[in-house]
Amino acid sequence: MKPQSFLSPRAWLLVACALLLICVLAPVLNLWVPEGQVLHLSDYGVALLGKFMCYAICALAMDLIWGFAGILSLGHGLFFALGGYVMGMHLMRQIGREGQYQSTLPDFMVFLDWKTLPWHWQLSDSFLATLVLVLAVPGGLAFVFGYFAFRSRIKGVYFSIITQALTYAAMLLFFRNETGLGGNNGFTDFKRILGHPIHTAQTRMVLFVLSGLALVGCYLLARWLTRSKFGRVLQAVRDAESRLMFCGYSPLPYKLCIWTLSAMMCGLAGALYVPQVGIINPSEMSVANSIEIAVWAAVGGRGSLLGPIAGAFAVNGAKSWLTVSAPEFWLYFLGALFIAVTLFLPQGLAGLVTRLSTRFSTQRKAGQA
Repeated sequence: MKPQSFLSPRAWLLVACALLLICVLAPVLNLWVPEGQVLHLSDYGVALLGKFMCYAICALAMDLIWGFAGILSLGHGLFFALGGYVMGMHLMRQIGREGQYQSTLPDFMVFLDWKTLPWHWQLSDSFLATLVLVLAVPGGLAFVFGYFAFRSRIKGVYFSIITQALTYAAMLLFFRNETGLGGNNGFTDFKRILGHPIHTAQTRMVLFVLSGLALVGCYLLARWLTRSKFGRVLQAVRDAESRLMFCGYSPLPYKLCIWTLSAMMCGLAGALYVPQVGIINPSEMSVANSIEIAVWAAVGGRGSLLGPIAGAFAVNGAKSWLTVSAPEFWLYFLGALFIAVTLFLPQGLAGLVTRLSTRFSTQRKAGQA
């Protein structure tokens, strides 16, 4: 079989345009175009788009396991939140004595009469250790959970249910004050990151650019993986796992690898999300949030990589508009959208674009004949 190319020239051009928009155009429109001008990109718009890009990384991570390996997770919100909590712990340490109680301990610990930092906070003052833990904590949990689940050959709806149960159990644990993780309030009131004030326009733009670069990097990594032999084995796992085993392949290492990588991508997204939003609490682990990640992938189109990214932007854009104009209808809209896509657009927006492009190309060729 002829190996598939990593990216076509047109795809490389799209990547270059995306990098230009993220690294050049957005900073210019936000920092140099004056407010009140038509082309000015507001700080609110920067924060919103940055948040959407973090969500898009989660949708891409879901597409890797669901679209290519046939593993539907309803608990990826847990890995997103774990990455966010690791970054939140570091940001809380950076407050120093500027908190309400002027203590080196976070305010919630002083309020609860804690005397020293818990053991799991010991590395939180180091930014390099935080970067490692952002990937290692969700990745380690995913590896242990996935090893036992995949070795037991749990799959299908049963796997989805236990991922949902794992996320719900973690949410209940994080709600407890005894964990030393802020209880139901979580972490907030961040002051600085790497010595820079976190609420300035320049810092927000740096976080925006980093989120965009992370999204592009995750897409290129996913593209490379899915176009390689590894990706073809994953698709065989999705389509005919028993036949794959008959051919001498063990699905366990492939499923475990992509599952762990997907969790680490969500952890990275959570770490980028927290300083831009300014808060992290156990509600990020809610079952509804994990289901939303699956909805983004389904709406965009599973197995297409670009589709889930577009789905994350489209669904969250609709959410931002509806939660302001008609908040009571948002959940009804989300449920109806998922049902409609499942029934009428099983390949999502990516499949719709492909069909329309094929039809247009066929009509154009017929007109030229």
